[in-house]
Amino acid sequence: MRNIDKFRGCLIGGAAGDALGYAVEFKREDEIFSEYGKDGITEYDLILDDDVAEISDDTQMTLFTAEGMLRAFIQNTNVIDAVRKAYQNWYRTQTETFPLSDCAPDSCLLQIPELFSRRAPGMTCMDAIKSGAKGSVDNPINDSKGCGGVMRAAPVGLYYSDTPVRYEWSDMIGAKAAALTHGHDLGYIPAAALAHIVRAVTESDIPLKDAVNDSVRTVRKIFPKAAHLSEFTGLMQKAVRLAETETDDFSAIHQLGEGWVAEETLAISVYCALKYENDFDKALRAAVNHNGDSDSTGAVCGNILGAYLGYHAIPQKYKECLELHDQIMDTADQLCNEFVDVLYSKHGNVTLPGIIQVFTIMYLEQLRNPNTNKIKGSAVIDGYPVQITYTKTGEQYQVRVACEGKDAFEFTNTLFPEDVNEEDGDTFDVACAIRNIAKKT
Repeated sequence: MRNIDKFRGCLIGGAAGDALGYAVEFKREDEIFSEYGKDGITEYDLILDDDVAEISDDTQMTLFTAEGMLRAFIQNTNVIDAVRKAYQNWYRTQTETFPLSDCAPDSCLLQIPELFSRRAPGMTCMDAIKSGAKGSVDNPINDSKGCGGVMRAAPVGLYYSDTPVRYEWSDMIGAKAAALTHGHDLGYIPAAALAHIVRAVTESDIPLKDAVNDSVRTVRKIFPKAAHLSEFTGLMQKAVRLAETETDDFSAIHQLGEGWVAEETLAISVYCALKYENDFDKALRAAVNHNGDSDSTGAVCGNILGAYLGYHAIPQKYKECLELHDQIMDTADQLCNEFVDVLYSKHGNVTLPGIIQVFTIMYLEQLRNPNTNKIKGSAVIDGYPVQITYTKTGEQYQVRVACEGKDAFEFTNTLFPEDVNEEDGDTFDVACAIRNIAKKT
């Protein structure tokens, strides 16, 4: 069963690191220590008029990533298309004023006035989204490896946690979401790795170091021919090694970079999370008190350690005064609950949202031809070509989905209960039917 504490921890932890680091994002170390003392910034630098710790574009885009994933599930549409639309909605918050005259009906975030504040949005993201956010892993739209792709990727890992979806698949979705705006392989590979780490620590009690090492192994499998793969894996391995030494944080982080580019952002975040894996406060402070992109390294570190430790382990000082705390919590709860509430089967397995439409067609075909016990079909789900086989045996059905010739998952349960209403013999609420089964079993 999904752990809501970890979902909340991931998104609130990321927002906390973002807000802590945003105050010092463009300051050098000597400026930080001169202004905040020998330990650097250790608590929020509140905006006096509002008494609030402001989030930056990192958390804004993370929320829109989450909303895109949720819309894909609810509307049964392609995930990457839905995330692209969500980023276009975010772009409107940066270029238009609240309230919008034609607010998108499928976006709750466009109803939040605080999200219309410009918080140093990355120009790569702005330019790419203005042009339609049409980038992909196979067809990059630029050569940027800025951290704007990785800093928003955590919801992908949350979305696919506790599902039978292969890690290679969900990691690739993380990469594809980043590639919408960042075309360099080091712009999207770190996003795949972050999605992997977040998913692993959210759905299991795996040691954090193992989750990091697993992410490196998996991206090697997914991107074996990436031109700069060895640079990424080498930097990640260095982050793991440094976390196990007595090297002081400043020296270690200087060896990893400044975080303005994605591979450095993730490496610094991983180092801090591993070095202080049981102390959220120390990890966050290490992640932001340096020369580089403090809000992004703080945000990603917070995502990782928040998912690993849970919301309950985040000190109260990071929850109080955090801008949009309640809305972020609500987004985390939706990610955790809406997917699972509908799609748990009798055997505890879940399907992908994209399979619902295909399954509907197959089920109706079986109704029209009751003597047909096996139906085959194909579809594109989340950008992947899949083959679906529907088999009926007695009162049981099985939907087997194969991707690129390999089984992706199975969904097996008893047939829909007789009380499911078929209005006209052609359509019915599949999600409702699955929910009814889940409640009865």
